[in-house]
Amino acid sequence: MRKETSLIDTQTEVKSGAEAPTARPAMIKVAGLHKSIRNGARMVDILKGLDFEIPTGQFAAIMGSSGSGKSTLLGLLAGLDTPSSGDVFVNGTSISYLPEDKLAQVRGRSIGFVFQSYQLIPTLTAFENVLLPYELNAESQSDGKARALSLLQSVGLSDRLDHYPVQLSGGEQQRVALARAFVLRPPIVLADEPTGNLDSTNGSHVLELLLNLNKTEGTTLVLVTHDPVLATYADRRIVLRDGLIISDDINLNPATL
Repeated sequence: MRKETSLIDTQTEVKSGAEAPTARPAMIKVAGLHKSIRNGARMVDILKGLDFEIPTGQFAAIMGSSGSGKSTLLGLLAGLDTPSSGDVFVNGTSISYLPEDKLAQVRGRSIGFVFQSYQLIPTLTAFENVLLPYELNAESQSDGKARALSLLQSVGLSDRLDHYPVQLSGGEQQRVALARAFVLRPPIVLADEPTGNLDSTNGSHVLELLLNLNKTEGTTLVLVTHDPVLATYADRRIVLRDGLIISDDINLNPATL
């Protein structure tokens, strides 16, 4: 039976690194997850019955070649798609079959997103882009301004607050996107190839910032990547092939930048 309590107001206190990954409660649970799509007259199985849990505060990298199902899985974790069968639980609550209005609330308050293509609003400044989740969720603007400013300072953009996306480099745009993803202190941040459009220098900088925010904010971080080097920084590596998990390993000695 699915838990009926609301996810929206749940507050989870995390002490980063205080416990072994297996001792922490699950922030994300995937149970019997299938996803199929119709291709002409036949159904194509994208995900074929996945089961796993991601503990609170863990950094998990989801890996796999193109077509393995990793982006489909991320969309289901985000509540952006509905499974064919099975379920996704966030902090003990099923999100897979919620009405759209409640699902939008969950996404707005509980899940931050970092996209490969940044997804900044071109008519808003860096500061306004980071502040946007507060406006969309009717949060206190005074609290939001202080939080947005603090995060932009933490990613090294305190001198770029009034710049529009077109005036920022790719690395700077992705740093704005990082700040926006963390601004509401969501318990989960999902990142889809966040360094994929960046050169190696900017990619390393963005990854370093993402890791630092993951630790200081106590956030559960799930990152989709095809880059095995990037995955060495994760606490855990889940590898997909043809819609199945072929390996799921705890990384006892994550790399450091």
